[in-house]
Amino acid sequence: MTQTHQHEVVIVGAGGAGLMAALYASRGADTAVLSKLYPIRSHTGTAQGGVCAALGSEEEDRPEWHTFDTVKGSDYLGDQDAIEFMCQQAVETIYDLEHMGLPFNRTPEGKIAQRYFGGHTNNVTGQPVRRACYAADRTGHMILQTLYQQSIKNKVHFYDEYQVLDVIVEGGSARGVVALELATGELHVFHAKAVIFATGGWGKVWEVTSNALSCTGDGTAVVMRRGVPVEDMEFFQFHPTGIFRMGILITEGVRGEGGVLINDSGERFMERYAPHVKDLASRDVVSRAMYLEMREGHGIGGRRYLYLDMRPETVNRYAEADGRVRPDGTPYRVTGSELLAKLPDIIDFCRTYMGVDPITQPMPIQPTAHYAMGGIPTDMFGRVVVDERSTIMPGLYAAGECACVSVHGANRLGTNSLLDIIVFGKHSGMQAAEFARGSNYAPLPKYPEEATVEALEKMRSADGKERAADVRREAQEIMEQDVGVFRAEAGLRQAVDRIGELKERFAHVRVQDPGRIFNTDLLEAWELGCLLDLAQVTAYSALMRNESRGAHSREDYPERDDDNWMKHTLATLRPDGIELRYKPVKVTRFRPMKRVY
Repeated sequence: MTQTHQHEVVIVGAGGAGLMAALYASRGADTAVLSKLYPIRSHTGTAQGGVCAALGSEEEDRPEWHTFDTVKGSDYLGDQDAIEFMCQQAVETIYDLEHMGLPFNRTPEGKIAQRYFGGHTNNVTGQPVRRACYAADRTGHMILQTLYQQSIKNKVHFYDEYQVLDVIVEGGSARGVVALELATGELHVFHAKAVIFATGGWGKVWEVTSNALSCTGDGTAVVMRRGVPVEDMEFFQFHPTGIFRMGILITEGVRGEGGVLINDSGERFMERYAPHVKDLASRDVVSRAMYLEMREGHGIGGRRYLYLDMRPETVNRYAEADGRVRPDGTPYRVTGSELLAKLPDIIDFCRTYMGVDPITQPMPIQPTAHYAMGGIPTDMFGRVVVDERSTIMPGLYAAGECACVSVHGANRLGTNSLLDIIVFGKHSGMQAAEFARGSNYAPLPKYPEEATVEALEKMRSADGKERAADVRREAQEIMEQDVGVFRAEAGLRQAVDRIGELKERFAHVRVQDPGRIFNTDLLEAWELGCLLDLAQVTAYSALMRNESRGAHSREDYPERDDDNWMKHTLATLRPDGIELRYKPVKVTRFRPMKRVY
């Protein structure tokens, strides 16, 4: 029997965006958070290197510089009004987290310490600027702990290990969600005045990814199935430094501390691709450079990986060659103990998973599917918009990686992801609470769980000709091969067709576990359906964008085309296929220019 609950604001997802939204919504409304994980196990906890804000703790910096870097880093596809809002809000929001108790690293003077990150510059000199605030190399983990504690203090209701399977939309507005309780297998209906999705990304669409097993794009797929278009799905970022074969992330903070990328000849090859900023170029530039090096046979031993070298002698040698200095003007030099203090988890990961000690050995790395720039379209206050005219769906909000504001455009700068979740998580929570205060509970449909019951029963009663694991593996291989760092028409057409075939095969996947208690077989099959929908939309959106921009690099269209493609893709999933529409990028201050590295 289905249970029904009622809360004014229901938030789906308990990562950084969901907890930030919960904290601020709970100050004005009865708030509940549903999560398929225990909150502090959310994927935000893997974010390592930092969260950016132009505090100017260690050198001159300005929000205006941060704004321009983000616009430029987005390859001019980011909406500039939202970008300026985020960068202006950054300073206040970081200090809010500090006052909540987040243990940032400190300068000798007691200020919040800041480090270099790719793409963040002094706009006057063009040199890298220290803008990333950090808590060792576990910044995301500290954000989660801090926000969870504050949410408990604010008496937020938590429903842990509840998998949301549908959003209830009636009369063009959101009225709640349907969720499966993992511990019992029972369905629950959550009746709400406002619903916020903060369910993270979908890196498991690809074979090699930094994302956790839980990052299957559930919220984005659920909302898309209810007729809401998804924005800019062709733009998915590949982080240049994932552990070889495993994809586990090696933070950009390693390069911020002076680490360099090395090919099989022992060459620091980024000097050829980005002579001004070198290893601190934006992620799309570094990932493409790495692929080109490997394709030309310069991988280590001719294999598909390169080295990230943070041995103190290497760091110090290149720091001297670059003329790098500390804030007090003295030459930049590091010791092994200093690197261990600043990057303890990274060093431990490498020792544990690779048998490599980064203090004495270079780390084998390769690009890894990392971050979705696209997602559920919203305005800068988290309100979901449903068409190219930015019509708002009442009661529905989204924040974090599942949402597309769009502040990242075609390519996200490192540390802007954590900033995104805290700024837009905060404002979506505030907006949802305000909406709830001015609204009554709209009636639910008579049988709100009907579609969910049918979908689950279909998976339980399919003919069993296919295994979910086989379909998932083939989909990931297709996406890795044809919708990766480099793309071309033939491969993209093949990917669209083959994903379509896999969706047909998915209809024959039968859940083998007949039980109801913690039926992970059922949930993994359901998640596979989400992955296939997102893969299909991603491949088709990429096929139809005939240019190269940011993370979308077409070998058959190698140039950026501002005359025809300064616009966002809106993809709607229809029973007969995918419908694409477009809306213009919001340009306020910065006209597109050629990127200089």
